[in-house]
Amino acid sequence: MVRRMLYALLSLAPLVILLHYVADLDPTVEFVLAATALIPLAWLIGEATEHAAEHTGPGIGGFLNATFGNAPELIIALIAVHEGLTEVVRGSLTGSVIGNLLLVLGFSLIAGGRGHTDRESSFLSFGLIAVATLLFLIVAVPGWDGDPDRSSLAHLTIPVSIALLVLYVAATWYSLRRHRQQHVATGDEARSGGWSFRLALIVLGVATVATALVAEVLVGSLEVFAEKAGLSDFFVAAVIVAIVGNAAEHGGAVLVAHRGKIQLAAEIALSSAAQVAVFLIPAVALLSLLIEPLAFSFRQVEIAMLAASLLITVAVLFDGRTSRLRGGILVAAYIGVAVVFYQAGERF
Repeated sequence: MVRRMLYALLSLAPLVILLHYVADLDPTVEFVLAATALIPLAWLIGEATEHAAEHTGPGIGGFLNATFGNAPELIIALIAVHEGLTEVVRGSLTGSVIGNLLLVLGFSLIAGGRGHTDRESSFLSFGLIAVATLLFLIVAVPGWDGDPDRSSLAHLTIPVSIALLVLYVAATWYSLRRHRQQHVATGDEARSGGWSFRLALIVLGVATVATALVAEVLVGSLEVFAEKAGLSDFFVAAVIVAIVGNAAEHGGAVLVAHRGKIQLAAEIALSSAAQVAVFLIPAVALLSLLIEPLAFSFRQVEIAMLAASLLITVAVLFDGRTSRLRGGILVAAYIGVAVVFYQAGERF
């Protein structure tokens, strides 16, 4: 029944895109419709990832979900850069890392209950996020005084971005090689009626493109929605836009966790957080050079909450065991971060 409803709701995505271009809908209505359309798309990405993971193992399956799930965030960020919304871009990217660490992983643990994670893979993700946070400080600290978008900071961002991308390539090569060696395909590993690996990848690609288009509609209506709700642009970017951009990870991770695949769910959340930190953020910075230079001028509150979120997640998963209580701790921590972002308001 639920699956049939989700399949039916997939038709809402092209409808939202069509109405956006041919009808003059109220922005608030567009926001609600687009947010609703993202739910079945997130489920579809999670479904395709689970089928792909049957052929590759949970480690590579989590990597695939993180890659396809973060594609809409890249598109959203570049659109915001083009519109000159640099604070929105930075807030949405740091908010994405925090959201994956606390909210996505937290709900996954609540849905999955007791289980175990791959400690080596988890701590590799933690290490990547920690290194990225330290490198962000190179540009962020001088950006706390004066114009955060000045050209000198944008130039300083370039070598930092390159260093992060080199780190990402090395870590990805190591991680995928390790997971491939661990994964041993057996005759009964793939469930009956499972999708082929090729079909799973095609569905992932199509669902990602649709998610990006729907998310663009939603982001376009966010400013009016935020104004009516009395929220700051920073809060909208760091919380609402970040949650919207992570819709695929939210739905996919929670669904596979509910089905008992807690290790895959944890891989999705942590791989996505690490990928945003060491790949998506520097990729946006370098691609923005073609549009308008973007500096890593993150605010003090962003760096502080990013570091705090990382420490809390490491503490919760240090022994590699999961439970609903630990998931509740992560979700509670995210609520605390959201309150801090709400109180922070605008930069100036």
